[in-house]
Amino acid sequence: MTVILLPACRRYIRLVTKLPPEDELIAAVRRGDDATFAAVLDAWSAPMLRLARSFVSTRASAEEVVQETWLAVLKGVDAFEGRSAFKTWVFRILVNTAKKRGVAERRSVPWTSILPQDEDHGPTVDPARFQGTGGGYPGHWREAPAAWASPEDTALVLEIREVITTVLDELPARQRAVLSLRDVGDYTAEEVCAMLRISAANQRVLLHRARAAVRERLAVYLATGART
Repeated sequence: MTVILLPACRRYIRLVTKLPPEDELIAAVRRGDDATFAAVLDAWSAPMLRLARSFVSTRASAEEVVQETWLAVLKGVDAFEGRSAFKTWVFRILVNTAKKRGVAERRSVPWTSILPQDEDHGPTVDPARFQGTGGGYPGHWREAPAAWASPEDTALVLEIREVITTVLDELPARQRAVLSLRDVGDYTAEEVCAMLRISAANQRVLLHRARAAVRERLAVYLATGART
């Protein structure tokens, strides 16, 4: 009898199930262990989908990128030399696959052609919000930012999610990818640098800029009480 798990149950299983150590994991995938591969697929596919979505135009396209990535992993796992973590290797395949598809869709440009100065510089908060040299506390807030009230109902939560999703879609590809991995996927800075092949300093700037953009949009939304 086939058992279909409800989404909530599947989320619970992902939380309590630990993958084997990397050496055992790689060996299991190489010998075609279906159970281990299914566990890896379940654990990594969601963040892979979010990252792929940073480069392509639709969720359906991102799903195809993830599928192509896993097929490439299965074909190439015997050649994996262990120069990086297995997970890093998988995500690099994903990024390369997503970038190629994104360029083909004419939605994004090649990763290497996105100049850092286009998105990595400039103030993260409007300078007018701070006191000038003539103020009592130069460089401090003119007015303390208003506290954000906790959402009171499900409708507001969904609206805020929609705002965040809209901002993410508008971010430059590099910022969107870093934010998706760090704040949504909960990966470390070191892991993100390895997956995207960027410097630690660049990762910090991209993350800061992306967070600032999301915060600014949310601040405006919550201050005006706008509804989308």
